[in-house]
Amino acid sequence: MAAIEFQESSYTKDGIHSSNEEAQMSDTLSNRGGWITFPFITGALAGLALAALGWLSNLIVYLIDVFNVKSINAAQISNITNGCSNLFPVIGAIVADSFLGSFSVAAISACISLLGIILLTLTTTLDPLRPQPCDNGSSLCTPPSKLQYAVLYTGLALACIGSGGTRFTLATMGANQFDKPKDQGIFFNWYFITLYIASTVSNTAIVYIEDNVSWRIGFGLCAVANFIGLAFLLMGNRFYLHDKPQGSPFTGIARVIVATIRKWTVRLSSNIDDYYFGHDGIAGIAPTPKKSFRFLNRAALKTEGDVGSDGSIAKPWRICTIQQVEDLKTLIRIFPLWSSSIFLGTPIGIQASLTVLQALTMDRHLGPHFQIPAGSILVICLISTCIFLTIIDRFLCPMWQRLTRRSPTPLQKIGLGHVLNILSMAVSALVESKRLKIAQAHHLQDQPKSIVPMLALWLFPQLVLVGIGEALHFPGQVSLYYQEFPTSLKSTSTAMIALIIGIAFYLSTALIDLVRRVTGWLPDNINDGRLDNVYWLLVVGGVINFGYYLVCAYLYKYQNAGKGEENLETSSGTDK
Repeated sequence: MAAIEFQESSYTKDGIHSSNEEAQMSDTLSNRGGWITFPFITGALAGLALAALGWLSNLIVYLIDVFNVKSINAAQISNITNGCSNLFPVIGAIVADSFLGSFSVAAISACISLLGIILLTLTTTLDPLRPQPCDNGSSLCTPPSKLQYAVLYTGLALACIGSGGTRFTLATMGANQFDKPKDQGIFFNWYFITLYIASTVSNTAIVYIEDNVSWRIGFGLCAVANFIGLAFLLMGNRFYLHDKPQGSPFTGIARVIVATIRKWTVRLSSNIDDYYFGHDGIAGIAPTPKKSFRFLNRAALKTEGDVGSDGSIAKPWRICTIQQVEDLKTLIRIFPLWSSSIFLGTPIGIQASLTVLQALTMDRHLGPHFQIPAGSILVICLISTCIFLTIIDRFLCPMWQRLTRRSPTPLQKIGLGHVLNILSMAVSALVESKRLKIAQAHHLQDQPKSIVPMLALWLFPQLVLVGIGEALHFPGQVSLYYQEFPTSLKSTSTAMIALIIGIAFYLSTALIDLVRRVTGWLPDNINDGRLDNVYWLLVVGGVINFGYYLVCAYLYKYQNAGKGEENLETSSGTDK
């Protein structure tokens, strides 16, 4: 209808028949984007998330049972794999912004992921690609050959690259289909609901099939889910609004650093007209140079030959705009808070891998016929996060707002997440102490694959506490970075969470390796180890990191988030 009105007005005003082509182009664009793309994007997300988490969540058990990898080594490989899968979203976001666009990166990544999962499926199907299984009750097992390790690691690498390249790229691609912030917010809600549902299904149903039916069928289902997700993504191509690459925002940051170094000897000026505000920049509208990190202002200081006669930049790596300088300053200010979140995620990564190892040695039966898969034990954390996200959003935040007449700030939410994370590690240490005492009482220290007569349900409280903490600090971090990051880095701000998780998993791997080298707390038979001391070490580290966070939060001044809270309070008061 809009296209017809456009054509009629063109004829009556201009009488130009060539406007038919413009009308057809407008009609084509009007059919792209919007809610018609929603089922294709969420269908792709559901399939790809099922596929990725179906093999990743049970990787430790797979390595131990199928590849005869020792327990602590399996946990290390799992941590490295989790780190890779959380670092690649950042790389995918940069490639999408700079070169290919979101759709191309998502489609290519889905194909790579499918190849990786097919390779993993082949390791469960073809005998030459996996070692001989261990004899029952024997601790002497045939280790994997170099070829078997090569195929395994190639499959893991491809699957990680593929899943990482689709995770946040699909979120950005979906949000780009809508113009109104309200529609974007609704899409993000359904995006995370779909992600959580897919995570729950993969952590329960697929993991159960892998443990109790067949690894071949379980990994085969992951490959099928990946193919279905890729099919959904491609079928919706004709309806998508495709974003055009705008160039990497990190180039501007690099230019500020290089320009500052090249002008290090140049004296700063107090005259605002000596600074470059852009081709059409106006000093009254653009941000003025601030005194904090004043030395960076040199990057925007105009010197001879930096700017052309028309006001454009003549030497891109010698002059930058004031806005680019202030963007870098914002990142520097927020970096200490960001770094504290890395050390918040490290204990969570260690706890996740060690909890699976604990579950393998405990009684996981629910009734006489059902046994909880060890890899599914972590779904308790996911479920508690989902439940408490709803409770916090619907009950606790409104209650806090009524009592204090202020909404909880992102920094307050992150701080509470720190506290709950420390409590979770303390509970983990107490539960492990109890497990070790029972193992010693039954003389199980020298029996590597023995089951301690203690219910795995004892592991639930620590996972619930971690889940509640994630329901607080994870949204708090997303909100903080999205609101405080520069406008040019909005699309990258949410991907910084994945970077935090990825670095945290690598640090957890390094910390476990250090503990193994320095102490005797982590032998391959954890019944003869001291996992409780590892958890107490994480408690001490968590307390120190929380103190560091409190100092950073106290010194930090909100750039944009505080304004958002004031607007929220004003609007709520107006409604009343």
